[in-house]
Amino acid sequence: MTEVLRLALQEDIGSGDVTTQACVPASRKACGRFLAREPLVVAGLELLREIYDLRGGVDELSLLRRDGECAAEGDVIAIVSGRARTLLESERVALNFLQRLSGVATLARRFADAVAGSDCRVLDTRKTTPGMRALEKKAAAAGGVTNHRMGLFDAVLIKNNHIAAAGGVRQAIESARSSGLPIEIEVRTKAELAEALAAGVGHLLLDNLTPAEAAEWVREIGSRAQVELSGGITLENVAAYARAGADFVSSGAITHSARAMDISFRLELL
Repeated sequence: MTEVLRLALQEDIGSGDVTTQACVPASRKACGRFLAREPLVVAGLELLREIYDLRGGVDELSLLRRDGECAAEGDVIAIVSGRARTLLESERVALNFLQRLSGVATLARRFADAVAGSDCRVLDTRKTTPGMRALEKKAAAAGGVTNHRMGLFDAVLIKNNHIAAAGGVRQAIESARSSGLPIEIEVRTKAELAEALAAGVGHLLLDNLTPAEAAEWVREIGSRAQVELSGGITLENVAAYARAGADFVSSGAITHSARAMDISFRLELL
């Protein structure tokens, strides 16, 4: 993640923070507090040390929460002290990562809480910010959901376009077996479902069904395969999909629609 942080700092600071350089003496020391301005689930605090190290380091950094822990409105979640210039020029980048990742963790916790008490697990997806997938998936896991595949390289997920390109459900499945990786396949019709089950696939993806339709399909599948539901699953309806009896529900909203949380940085001179 060092390169992501380096790029973010370069994007913001460029050739130098002209305001800070003009206003703040190079020798001045300060202390800054990161403050939660609303209830949230914390994620990303461990990035602060590397952000500051990339700008020459700080004298002291105290992280008062761990990823996945809650903070109430008004809680201080981290304290840093060092050169005022370093704290000021790093402020926006530090907040951007903390606000974004805490937003993912907070929304993930709400999804996880919505299905609590069921046997269904919530999965995240690959619908992440380019370059930040590892960070966003770590934040999602901190919030209590389960990471799905990290990319196209670590599991086989045969979707409708793969089926079309391969020439059919059975052809796609048989060809995919050579990868040696777990296979999941999306089925859209009862005929495709029958074909996938006959081929022995153990993980099925059902997309864009209503909760009632999903329950019907899950009953038909029985224990012959694990079932994941996706498509249009939101915080408002995820509990209904979980009650349909699926093993998993997946939602891209956890990463692509998470709201940045309100976290501020308050600086005081030492």
